[in-house]
Amino acid sequence: MLLNYIQTALDQAHYEIIHDDESYYGEVPGLEGVWATGKTLEKCRTNLAGAVEDWIFFSIARGLQIPALGDVVIQFPEKMPA
Repeated sequence: MLLNYIQTALDQAHYEIIHDDESYYGEVPGLEGVWATGKTLEKCRTNLAGAVEDWIFFSIARGLQIPALGDVVIQFPEKMPA
């Protein structure tokens, strides 16, 4: 489920060429604050995958809802079994 969510996020990402040391910028629409840069497009995608993963774990730790990306949903129980 987690890998599928990350892959879907990368598939929906928007990338731009920017004039900076790291020439590529990427962000995922619908995931506020999730963005990354890289010297190559592939490095930017790798960095963006890490940013999405960190964002998911942060959201879970804070009890925040994780938005669906198309048909891909991450759900977790409100109370973890003991």
